[in-house]
Amino acid sequence: MARTPKKTTHARPLFDEPVFGEGVVAPDPGHFSTRHPSDNAEYKIIEQLLYKDVVGFDKSRIAANEVYELATAFGSPGPQVVQRIEKNGRIVFHALGDSGCSDVRKYSNEIRVFDQNADDVHTAAVTDRPSFLYHLGDVIYNFGESKYYYDQFYEPNRNYPGPIFAIPGNHDSFILPDTADADFPLVTFARNFCAESPVITREAGSLHRTAMTQPGVYFTLDAPFVRIIGLFSNALEDPGVISSLDGQWPVVPNFQLEFLDAQIERIIDEKYKGAVLLAVHHPPFTYAPPSGGSGVGGNHGSSTDMLRRIDTILNQKGWYPHAFLAAHAHNYQRFTRTVRLGGHDLDVPFIVCGSGGHNLNPMVRASRGKPAHDPSFGSKVDYLDVEPAVSTGGLILEKYNYRDYGYLRISVDAQQLRIGFHVAQNGSLPQSRFDLVTVDLPSHTMVAN
Repeated sequence: MARTPKKTTHARPLFDEPVFGEGVVAPDPGHFSTRHPSDNAEYKIIEQLLYKDVVGFDKSRIAANEVYELATAFGSPGPQVVQRIEKNGRIVFHALGDSGCSDVRKYSNEIRVFDQNADDVHTAAVTDRPSFLYHLGDVIYNFGESKYYYDQFYEPNRNYPGPIFAIPGNHDSFILPDTADADFPLVTFARNFCAESPVITREAGSLHRTAMTQPGVYFTLDAPFVRIIGLFSNALEDPGVISSLDGQWPVVPNFQLEFLDAQIERIIDEKYKGAVLLAVHHPPFTYAPPSGGSGVGGNHGSSTDMLRRIDTILNQKGWYPHAFLAAHAHNYQRFTRTVRLGGHDLDVPFIVCGSGGHNLNPMVRASRGKPAHDPSFGSKVDYLDVEPAVSTGGLILEKYNYRDYGYLRISVDAQQLRIGFHVAQNGSLPQSRFDLVTVDLPSHTMVAN
Protein backbone atom coordinates (compact mmCIF):
# COMPACT_ATOMS: atom_id res chain seq x y z
CA MET A 1 0.00 0.00 0.00
CA ALA A 2 1.29 3.46 -0.86
CA ARG A 3 -0.88 6.52 -1.16
CA THR A 4 -0.27 10.23 -1.48
CA PRO A 5 -2.03 12.53 1.01
CA LYS A 6 -4.54 15.03 -0.34
CA LYS A 7 -4.59 18.60 0.95
CA THR A 8 -7.35 19.57 3.37
CA THR A 9 -7.96 22.64 5.48
CA HIS A 10 -9.39 22.52 8.99
CA ALA A 11 -8.31 25.61 10.85
CA ARG A 12 -9.67 28.35 13.00
CA PRO A 13 -9.41 32.07 12.19
CA LEU A 14 -6.40 33.60 10.50
CA PHE A 15 -4.01 35.62 12.68
CA ASP A 16 -2.02 38.61 11.53
CA GLU A 17 1.05 37.27 13.35
CA PRO A 18 2.38 33.88 14.49
CA VAL A 19 1.75 33.03 18.13
CA PHE A 20 4.19 30.98 20.22
CA GLY A 21 3.25 29.70 23.65
CA GLU A 22 0.59 31.04 25.97
CA GLY A 23 2.34 34.15 27.21
CA VAL A 24 2.22 32.96 30.82
CA VAL A 25 3.92 29.93 32.33
CA ALA A 26 1.32 27.20 32.71
CA PRO A 27 1.67 24.22 35.09
CA ASP A 28 2.53 20.73 33.90
CA PRO A 29 -0.38 18.67 32.61
CA GLY A 30 -0.87 15.65 34.83
CA HIS A 31 -2.69 13.43 32.36
CA PHE A 32 -3.80 13.01 28.75
CA SER A 33 -6.90 14.91 27.72
CA THR A 34 -7.74 12.12 25.28
CA ARG A 35 -7.29 8.54 26.42
CA HIS A 36 -4.56 6.79 24.41
CA PRO A 37 -5.24 3.05 24.34
CA SER A 38 -2.55 0.47 23.67
CA ASP A 39 -1.64 0.01 20.00
CA ASN A 40 -0.29 -3.51 20.53
CA ALA A 41 -3.14 -5.08 18.58
CA GLU A 42 -2.56 -2.76 15.59
CA TYR A 43 1.16 -3.50 15.61
CA LYS A 44 0.53 -7.25 15.42
CA ILE A 45 -1.73 -6.74 12.40
CA ILE A 46 0.52 -4.33 10.49
CA GLU A 47 3.95 -5.55 11.58
CA GLN A 48 5.00 -6.57 8.07
CA LEU A 49 3.56 -3.41 6.52
CA LEU A 50 5.86 -1.28 8.64
CA TYR A 51 8.75 -2.52 6.49
CA LYS A 52 6.93 -2.38 3.15
CA ASP A 53 4.62 0.65 3.07
CA VAL A 54 6.01 3.96 1.92
CA VAL A 55 4.02 7.12 1.22
CA GLY A 56 4.02 9.76 -1.47
CA PHE A 57 4.11 13.45 -0.63
CA ASP A 58 3.67 16.88 -2.19
CA LYS A 59 6.45 18.95 -3.65
CA SER A 60 7.50 21.93 -1.55
CA ARG A 61 5.61 25.18 -2.21
CA ILE A 62 8.84 26.97 -3.08
CA ALA A 63 11.45 26.24 -5.74
CA ALA A 64 14.15 23.65 -5.09
CA ASN A 65 16.86 26.31 -4.75
CA GLU A 66 14.88 28.59 -2.42
CA VAL A 67 15.10 28.72 1.38
CA TYR A 68 12.64 29.42 4.18
CA GLU A 69 13.88 32.39 6.20
CA LEU A 70 13.79 32.35 9.99
CA ALA A 71 12.42 35.88 9.85
CA THR A 72 9.35 34.59 7.99
CA ALA A 73 8.49 32.26 10.87
CA PHE A 74 8.37 35.22 13.28
CA GLY A 75 6.12 37.39 11.13
CA SER A 76 6.54 41.18 11.27
CA PRO A 77 9.03 41.03 14.22
CA GLY A 78 11.22 38.73 12.10
CA PRO A 79 13.68 41.35 10.80
CA GLN A 80 14.27 42.62 14.35
CA VAL A 81 14.76 39.06 15.63
CA VAL A 82 17.35 38.37 12.92
CA GLN A 83 19.06 41.72 13.54
CA ARG A 84 19.34 40.92 17.25
CA ILE A 85 20.88 37.50 16.55
CA GLU A 86 23.40 39.06 14.16
CA LYS A 87 24.27 41.73 16.70
CA ASN A 88 24.83 39.06 19.38
CA GLY A 89 27.27 37.35 17.03
CA ARG A 90 25.77 33.88 17.27
CA ILE A 91 22.57 31.85 17.12
CA VAL A 92 21.40 29.22 19.61
CA PHE A 93 18.62 26.67 19.11
CA HIS A 94 17.29 23.33 20.34
CA ALA A 95 16.85 20.05 18.45
CA LEU A 96 15.43 16.65 19.37
CA GLY A 97 13.36 13.78 18.04
CA ASP A 98 10.94 11.06 19.13
CA SER A 99 9.16 13.15 21.71
CA GLY A 100 5.57 11.96 21.36
CA CYS A 101 4.60 9.96 24.43
CA SER A 102 1.69 7.54 23.92
CA ASP A 103 1.97 6.00 27.40
CA VAL A 104 0.59 8.10 30.25
CA ARG A 105 3.02 6.40 32.65
CA LYS A 106 5.93 7.89 30.70
CA TYR A 107 4.30 11.25 29.95
CA SER A 108 6.42 13.02 32.55
CA ASN A 109 9.55 12.21 30.49
CA GLU A 110 8.33 14.20 27.50
CA ILE A 111 7.05 17.02 29.72
CA ARG A 112 10.42 17.23 31.51
CA VAL A 113 12.29 17.54 28.21
CA PHE A 114 10.08 20.29 26.82
CA ASP A 115 9.87 22.10 30.16
CA GLN A 116 13.66 22.27 30.28
CA ASN A 117 13.72 23.61 26.72
CA ALA A 118 11.23 26.31 27.68
CA ASP A 119 13.10 27.14 30.91
CA ASP A 120 16.28 27.52 28.90
CA VAL A 121 14.68 30.12 26.64
CA HIS A 122 13.15 32.01 29.55
CA THR A 123 16.26 32.08 31.76
CA ALA A 124 19.26 32.25 29.39
CA ALA A 125 21.15 35.49 28.91
CA VAL A 126 20.07 37.40 25.81
CA THR A 127 23.25 36.50 23.93
CA ASP A 128 22.76 32.81 24.77
CA ARG A 129 18.99 32.51 24.33
CA PRO A 130 17.68 29.76 22.00
CA SER A 131 15.70 31.18 19.07
CA PHE A 132 13.75 28.07 18.02
CA LEU A 133 13.35 24.32 18.34
CA TYR A 134 13.96 21.95 15.41
CA HIS A 135 12.09 18.65 15.74
CA LEU A 136 13.77 15.66 14.05
CA GLY A 137 10.57 13.65 13.61
CA ASP A 138 8.14 11.33 15.37
CA VAL A 139 6.22 14.18 16.89
CA ILE A 140 3.12 12.01 17.44
CA TYR A 141 2.82 8.34 18.37
CA ASN A 142 1.77 5.94 17.34
CA PHE A 143 0.48 6.79 13.88
CA GLY A 144 0.25 10.57 13.68
CA GLU A 145 -3.45 10.73 14.54
CA SER A 146 -4.99 14.17 14.80
CA LYS A 147 -6.62 13.49 18.16
CA TYR A 148 -3.23 13.02 19.87
CA TYR A 149 -1.55 16.25 18.71
CA TYR A 150 -2.86 18.21 21.69
CA ASP A 151 -1.51 15.83 24.34
CA GLN A 152 1.75 14.94 22.62
CA PHE A 153 2.75 18.24 21.00
CA TYR A 154 0.74 21.33 21.82
CA GLU A 155 0.30 21.01 25.57
CA PRO A 156 3.88 19.86 26.30
CA ASN A 157 5.08 22.94 24.39
CA ARG A 158 2.58 25.35 25.96
CA ASN A 159 5.46 27.33 27.54
CA TYR A 160 7.91 27.30 24.61
CA PRO A 161 8.07 30.94 23.41
CA GLY A 162 9.47 30.40 19.94
CA PRO A 163 8.94 28.67 16.60
CA ILE A 164 9.02 24.86 16.43
CA PHE A 165 10.03 23.51 13.03
CA ALA A 166 9.76 19.80 12.16
CA ILE A 167 10.47 17.15 9.59
CA PRO A 168 8.11 14.15 9.74
CA GLY A 169 9.21 10.83 11.18
CA ASN A 170 7.85 7.42 10.25
CA HIS A 171 5.21 7.67 13.00
CA ASP A 172 4.11 11.01 11.56
CA SER A 173 3.54 9.48 8.12
CA PHE A 174 2.70 5.74 8.25
CA ILE A 175 -0.90 5.16 7.10
CA LEU A 176 -2.96 2.60 8.99
CA PRO A 177 -5.14 0.44 6.71
CA ASP A 178 -8.65 1.84 6.13
CA THR A 179 -7.64 5.39 7.06
CA ALA A 180 -9.67 8.01 5.19
CA ASP A 181 -7.66 10.26 2.86
CA ALA A 182 -8.51 13.35 4.94
CA ASP A 183 -7.04 11.66 8.02
CA PHE A 184 -3.72 10.60 6.51
CA PRO A 185 -0.94 11.44 9.00
CA LEU A 186 0.94 13.69 6.56
CA VAL A 187 -2.25 15.68 5.97
CA THR A 188 -2.42 16.36 9.70
CA PHE A 189 1.31 17.06 9.89
CA ALA A 190 1.11 19.54 7.01
CA ARG A 191 -1.87 21.28 8.58
CA ASN A 192 0.16 21.92 11.74
CA PHE A 193 3.64 22.54 10.30
CA CYS A 194 3.22 23.49 6.62
CA ALA A 195 0.27 25.90 6.71
CA GLU A 196 0.25 28.72 4.19
CA SER A 197 -0.71 31.25 6.89
CA PRO A 198 -0.52 31.33 10.70
CA VAL A 199 -3.72 29.71 11.96
CA ILE A 200 -4.78 27.87 15.07
CA THR A 201 -5.60 24.34 14.00
CA ARG A 202 -8.18 22.08 15.56
CA GLU A 203 -5.33 20.00 16.98
CA ALA A 204 -4.23 22.92 19.19
CA GLY A 205 -7.49 22.78 21.13
CA SER A 206 -7.81 25.75 23.48
CA LEU A 207 -4.13 26.73 23.15
CA HIS A 208 -2.91 29.62 21.02
CA ARG A 209 0.20 28.34 19.24
CA THR A 210 -0.33 28.90 15.53
CA ALA A 211 0.65 26.40 12.86
CA MET A 212 4.12 26.71 11.36
CA THR A 213 4.36 27.95 7.78
CA GLN A 214 7.32 25.92 6.51
CA PRO A 215 6.92 25.23 2.77
CA GLY A 216 6.76 21.43 2.91
CA VAL A 217 7.83 18.23 4.61
CA TYR A 218 11.33 18.90 3.27
CA PHE A 219 12.82 22.40 3.29
CA THR A 220 15.89 24.49 4.11
CA LEU A 221 15.70 26.78 7.12
CA ASP A 222 17.97 29.79 6.61
CA ALA A 223 18.94 31.63 9.79
CA PRO A 224 21.88 33.84 10.77
CA PHE A 225 25.09 31.76 10.84
CA VAL A 226 23.34 28.46 9.94
CA ARG A 227 21.30 26.62 7.33
CA ILE A 228 19.46 23.41 8.11
CA ILE A 229 18.58 21.20 5.14
CA GLY A 230 15.71 18.97 6.31
CA LEU A 231 14.77 15.81 4.41
CA PHE A 232 11.73 13.54 4.87
CA SER A 233 12.90 9.90 5.19
CA ASN A 234 9.40 8.41 4.83
CA ALA A 235 7.25 5.90 6.69
CA LEU A 236 9.19 2.66 7.06
CA GLU A 237 10.41 1.44 10.43
CA ASP A 238 13.70 0.79 8.64
CA PRO A 239 15.38 1.93 6.48
CA GLY A 240 14.99 5.62 5.72
CA VAL A 241 13.94 6.42 2.13
CA ILE A 242 14.27 9.85 0.48
CA SER A 243 13.76 8.81 -3.17
CA SER A 244 12.50 5.98 -5.37
CA LEU A 245 15.95 4.32 -5.30
CA ASP A 246 15.82 3.70 -9.05
CA GLY A 247 12.31 2.26 -8.92
CA GLN A 248 12.57 0.18 -5.75
CA TRP A 249 10.03 2.52 -4.12
CA PRO A 250 8.07 3.83 -7.14
CA VAL A 251 5.51 5.81 -5.13
CA VAL A 252 8.25 7.93 -3.52
CA PRO A 253 8.98 10.95 -5.74
CA ASN A 254 12.52 12.11 -6.43
CA PHE A 255 11.74 15.72 -5.45
CA GLN A 256 14.29 15.65 -2.64
CA LEU A 257 17.19 14.68 -4.88
CA GLU A 258 16.54 17.72 -7.08
CA PHE A 259 16.09 19.79 -3.93
CA LEU A 260 19.36 18.64 -2.32
CA ASP A 261 21.29 19.20 -5.54
CA ALA A 262 19.85 22.71 -5.90
CA GLN A 263 20.51 23.64 -2.28
CA ILE A 264 24.15 22.59 -2.49
CA GLU A 265 24.56 24.45 -5.77
CA ARG A 266 23.22 27.57 -4.09
CA ILE A 267 25.62 27.19 -1.15
CA ILE A 268 28.55 26.82 -3.55
CA ASP A 269 27.45 29.73 -5.77
CA GLU A 270 26.98 32.01 -2.76
CA LYS A 271 30.27 30.89 -1.20
CA TYR A 272 28.19 30.48 1.95
CA LYS A 273 30.36 30.78 5.08
CA GLY A 274 27.95 29.63 7.78
CA ALA A 275 27.37 26.19 9.24
CA VAL A 276 25.28 23.78 7.19
CA LEU A 277 23.45 20.93 8.94
CA LEU A 278 21.63 18.11 7.22
CA ALA A 279 18.66 16.79 9.22
CA VAL A 280 16.76 13.56 8.56
CA HIS A 281 14.67 11.35 10.84
CA HIS A 282 16.24 7.94 10.08
CA PRO A 283 19.91 7.95 11.11
CA PRO A 284 22.62 7.09 8.59
CA PHE A 285 24.47 5.32 11.42
CA THR A 286 23.34 3.57 14.59
CA TYR A 287 25.58 1.31 16.62
CA ALA A 288 25.57 -2.49 16.26
CA PRO A 289 28.30 -4.90 17.38
CA PRO A 290 30.59 -6.30 14.68
CA SER A 291 29.68 -9.60 13.09
CA GLY A 292 30.37 -12.37 15.59
CA GLY A 293 30.44 -9.93 18.49
CA SER A 294 28.32 -10.08 21.61
CA GLY A 295 24.63 -9.30 21.29
CA VAL A 296 22.93 -7.40 18.48
CA GLY A 297 22.23 -3.75 17.78
CA GLY A 298 19.43 -1.64 19.19
CA ASN A 299 15.86 -1.41 17.93
CA HIS A 300 16.80 0.45 14.73
CA GLY A 301 19.61 0.03 12.24
CA SER A 302 21.65 2.30 9.99
CA SER A 303 20.13 3.67 6.77
CA THR A 304 23.24 3.30 4.63
CA ASP A 305 21.41 3.13 1.27
CA MET A 306 19.84 6.50 2.06
CA LEU A 307 23.22 7.95 3.04
CA ARG A 308 24.79 6.55 -0.11
CA ARG A 309 22.22 8.40 -2.25
CA ILE A 310 22.86 11.63 -0.33
CA ASP A 311 26.63 11.16 -0.52
CA THR A 312 26.50 10.57 -4.27
CA ILE A 313 25.14 14.09 -4.74
CA LEU A 314 27.52 15.59 -2.20
CA ASN A 315 30.52 13.90 -3.80
CA GLN A 316 29.51 15.12 -7.26
CA LYS A 317 29.36 18.67 -5.91
CA GLY A 318 32.65 18.36 -4.01
CA TRP A 319 31.00 19.74 -0.86
CA TYR A 320 29.91 18.33 2.51
CA PRO A 321 27.74 19.53 5.45
CA HIS A 322 29.31 20.35 8.80
CA ALA A 323 27.10 17.86 10.66
CA PHE A 324 24.24 15.38 10.27
CA LEU A 325 21.34 15.31 12.75
CA ALA A 326 18.89 12.41 13.10
CA ALA A 327 16.61 10.66 15.58
CA HIS A 328 14.53 7.43 15.28
CA ALA A 329 16.78 5.35 17.57
CA HIS A 330 15.57 6.10 21.09
CA ASN A 331 18.86 7.19 22.60
CA TYR A 332 21.77 9.58 22.01
CA GLN A 333 24.71 8.58 19.80
CA ARG A 334 27.56 10.67 18.38
CA PHE A 335 29.82 9.45 15.62
CA THR A 336 32.72 11.16 13.88
CA ARG A 337 33.09 10.29 10.22
CA THR A 338 36.21 11.41 8.37
CA VAL A 339 35.30 12.41 4.83
CA ARG A 340 38.06 12.98 2.28
CA LEU A 341 36.99 15.63 -0.20
CA GLY A 342 38.97 18.04 -2.35
CA GLY A 343 42.25 16.89 -0.89
CA HIS A 344 41.14 17.57 2.68
CA ASP A 345 40.07 15.38 5.60
CA LEU A 346 36.80 16.71 7.06
CA ASP A 347 35.59 15.80 10.56
CA VAL A 348 31.81 15.34 10.36
CA PRO A 349 29.68 14.64 13.45
CA PHE A 350 26.77 12.26 12.81
CA ILE A 351 24.44 12.70 15.77
CA VAL A 352 21.37 10.70 16.79
CA CYS A 353 19.03 12.36 19.30
CA GLY A 354 15.89 10.25 19.65
CA SER A 355 15.66 10.83 23.40
CA GLY A 356 12.86 13.37 23.34
CA GLY A 357 10.47 11.52 25.65
CA HIS A 358 8.83 8.58 23.90
CA ASN A 359 11.13 5.81 25.07
CA LEU A 360 14.74 4.78 25.71
CA ASN A 361 16.37 1.75 24.13
CA PRO A 362 19.78 0.17 24.80
CA MET A 363 22.61 0.29 22.30
CA VAL A 364 23.04 -3.49 22.37
CA ARG A 365 20.56 -6.31 23.04
CA ALA A 366 21.36 -9.86 24.09
CA SER A 367 20.71 -12.48 21.42
CA ARG A 368 20.84 -16.30 21.32
CA GLY A 369 22.96 -16.64 24.39
CA LYS A 370 25.24 -13.76 23.47
CA PRO A 371 25.21 -11.20 26.27
CA ALA A 372 24.83 -7.51 25.56
CA HIS A 373 28.12 -5.65 26.05
CA ASP A 374 28.17 -1.91 25.59
CA PRO A 375 30.93 -0.49 23.38
CA SER A 376 33.64 1.77 24.73
CA PHE A 377 33.55 5.50 24.02
CA GLY A 378 35.81 6.16 21.06
CA SER A 379 35.29 2.73 19.47
CA LYS A 380 36.32 2.40 15.84
CA VAL A 381 33.23 1.25 13.89
CA ASP A 382 34.26 1.50 10.24
CA TYR A 383 32.24 -1.65 9.49
CA LEU A 384 29.02 0.39 9.85
CA ASP A 385 29.99 2.55 6.86
CA VAL A 386 28.97 0.10 4.11
CA GLU A 387 30.13 0.85 0.54
CA PRO A 388 30.34 4.63 1.01
CA ALA A 389 29.83 6.89 -1.99
CA VAL A 390 32.55 9.25 -0.76
CA SER A 391 36.14 8.61 0.19
CA THR A 392 36.33 8.10 3.95
CA GLY A 393 39.02 7.80 6.58
CA GLY A 394 37.13 6.04 9.34
CA LEU A 395 34.08 6.12 11.60
CA ILE A 396 34.28 6.45 15.40
CA LEU A 397 31.54 6.09 17.99
CA GLU A 398 32.60 8.96 20.22
CA LYS A 399 29.93 8.89 22.92
CA TYR A 400 26.39 7.70 23.67
CA ASN A 401 23.68 7.73 26.32
CA TYR A 402 20.66 5.42 26.47
CA ARG A 403 19.73 6.01 30.10
CA ASP A 404 18.59 9.64 29.98
CA TYR A 405 16.02 11.62 28.03
CA GLY A 406 17.38 14.80 26.57
CA TYR A 407 17.87 17.20 23.67
CA LEU A 408 20.49 19.04 21.65
CA ARG A 409 21.49 22.63 22.37
CA ILE A 410 23.27 24.01 19.32
CA SER A 411 25.12 27.30 18.95
CA VAL A 412 26.79 28.73 15.86
CA ASP A 413 28.90 31.81 15.31
CA ALA A 414 31.09 32.92 12.42
CA GLN A 415 33.85 30.47 13.35
CA GLN A 416 32.42 27.50 15.25
CA LEU A 417 29.52 25.07 15.45
CA ARG A 418 28.91 23.66 18.94
CA ILE A 419 26.46 20.78 19.52
CA GLY A 420 25.75 19.71 23.09
CA PHE A 421 23.53 16.91 24.36
CA HIS A 422 21.68 17.93 27.52
CA VAL A 423 19.99 15.53 29.92
CA ALA A 424 16.48 16.47 31.04
CA GLN A 425 16.75 16.68 34.81
CA ASN A 426 15.92 18.77 37.82
CA GLY A 427 18.42 21.40 38.79
CA SER A 428 20.32 24.16 37.04
CA LEU A 429 20.54 23.99 33.27
CA PRO A 430 24.35 24.44 32.86
CA GLN A 431 24.93 21.18 34.76
CA SER A 432 22.70 19.19 32.42
CA ARG A 433 25.18 18.87 29.53
CA PHE A 434 26.39 15.31 28.97
CA ASP A 435 28.36 15.76 25.75
CA LEU A 436 29.71 18.51 23.52
CA VAL A 437 31.35 18.58 20.10
CA THR A 438 32.84 21.69 18.49
CA VAL A 439 33.57 22.04 14.77
CA ASP A 440 35.75 24.79 13.31
CA LEU A 441 33.79 26.00 10.29
CA PRO A 442 36.57 27.22 7.97
CA SER A 443 38.69 24.04 8.36
CA HIS A 444 35.77 21.63 8.90
CA THR A 445 37.69 19.95 11.73
CA MET A 446 37.02 19.16 15.38
CA VAL A 447 38.19 21.52 18.08
CA ALA A 448 39.05 20.41 21.61
CA ASN A 449 36.44 21.59 24.12
